[in-house]
Amino acid sequence: MDKIIIEGRNKLSGSVRISGSKNAALPIIASTILTAKECVLTNVPRLNDVLVMNKLIKTVGGDTDFTGNTLYIRNKNITNFKAPYDLVKTMRASVYVMGALLGRYKQAEVALPGGCVIGERPINLHLQGFEKLGAKIKIEHGYIKAKAKTLKGAEINFDVVSVGATANIIMAATLAEGRTVIRNAASEPHIADLAVFLNKLGAKINGHGTNTIEIRGVPELKGGKYSITPDYIETGTFLVAAGITGSKITVDNTPVKDIEIVLNKLQEAGCRFKINGSKITIQGIDRPNPANIETQPYPGFPTDMQAQWSAFMSLSSGASIINETIWEKRFMHIPELNRMGANISVKGNTAVVEGVAGLSGAPVMVSDLRAGASLVLAGLRAKGTTEISRIYHLDRGYERIEKKFEMLGAKIKRVK
Repeated sequence: MDKIIIEGRNKLSGSVRISGSKNAALPIIASTILTAKECVLTNVPRLNDVLVMNKLIKTVGGDTDFTGNTLYIRNKNITNFKAPYDLVKTMRASVYVMGALLGRYKQAEVALPGGCVIGERPINLHLQGFEKLGAKIKIEHGYIKAKAKTLKGAEINFDVVSVGATANIIMAATLAEGRTVIRNAASEPHIADLAVFLNKLGAKINGHGTNTIEIRGVPELKGGKYSITPDYIETGTFLVAAGITGSKITVDNTPVKDIEIVLNKLQEAGCRFKINGSKITIQGIDRPNPANIETQPYPGFPTDMQAQWSAFMSLSSGASIINETIWEKRFMHIPELNRMGANISVKGNTAVVEGVAGLSGAPVMVSDLRAGASLVLAGLRAKGTTEISRIYHLDRGYERIEKKFEMLGAKIKRVK
C-alpha cells in the first residue's frame, strides 16, 4: 500500500483549483441509468469511488468512456439488474443504483452496502421510501431485492434527514406515475445538483435545496451534457490547510455559498479572507482562536469537515468543544492526532480540544476519508516527518491531494 510522507512546517502559497464534487458525481452517475440516451458529464473527479461507480454502470450493461475529467455514459442496453457484493462492499454509494434501476426497470438487486466505518448507517429509510412508491422489498443472502409492477407517487416523510435516501427516492420517483413529495429531505448541495441534472434531462423536480422536495413523474428522460458542481468539502479542507499552516493561498473554482458556515468559523478563529467570484483568498493564522462547532445537516457545519477542524483547533490558543451529532464513530482520528502531540479528549459525541503550541511528526494511520484529511493537515503543520499509512481512504474523496499540496509548496510525497 502507498503512504504519504510529509516534512512539516512549510508555508503554502499560490492557487489551487477545486475538483468536482465526489458526493454529487456518484448519484448523478447512477441516475444516468434512468435514460437510454447518452449523458456527458464534465468536471468529474478521478477518484476511486467514481471509478467503482463507473464499473457498476458497466456491470449492469452500460457503456462508458472516462477521458480526463469527462465521462460519457450510454445506458441503452442494460440487461443486468444486480449490483454485486464485490463492488458494493467497497463503496456505500453503490446503493444509489437501486433507485435508478427500480425507477426505470421496476426491479433491482443490490448487495448491502459498505464504505467508511464511521458509524451505523442503516438504509431502512431508502427501503421504506421504495415501499411507499409501490415496490416489494426482500432482504436475503446479503442482498436487497426490490420489485414493482408499477411505481406511483406518494407522500414520504423521513424520520431523520438522510442524504442517501433523499437521492434514491428522487431517482425512483422521477419516472413514477403521479406526484411524490419528500418531507424532511436533505438539502445538501449535491442533492440539489442531482435534481438540476435530472431536470436538464426532462425530469420535473422542485424544492431541491430545501427540506421539501416535489417530484412529478415523467414518462421518460432524454440525454444531455452536465458539469458536476465543485466540491465544497475539498474547498473547506484547503481553506483549513491555509489556516493551520498560517499561509496565504487562493482556492479557485469554489462553491462559495455552500461553504459559508466554514468561512464564518474560520473568521471566528482569526483567519482573514477575500472572495472574488469563485475564488477565495485566505490568510491563515499561527495560533487560531478557539472556535466551537457542532455538526449538523446542511446548511449547518458539515460532519465531513469535523476531522479537519479538530486538527486546526488542536493548535488554538485555548480550549474548544466539538460536538459530532451525525456519526457516532467519527472521532477515530483523535488518537492519531494525539500521537502527534495534540491534547484532545473524547466523551460520547463530544471532543474537548485543549490547544497546544505545536505538533510533532509521527507515524499515523488513516481510519476513514476525512480522518485522513485531518492527518495530512496536521502533518503540514507538525515539526519533523509525518508518515501516513492506509491512504487508500484519501483516494476515495480527494483527487491527487498530495500533488495539489506539492504545487502549493508543501514537502509532501506519495511512496510505495
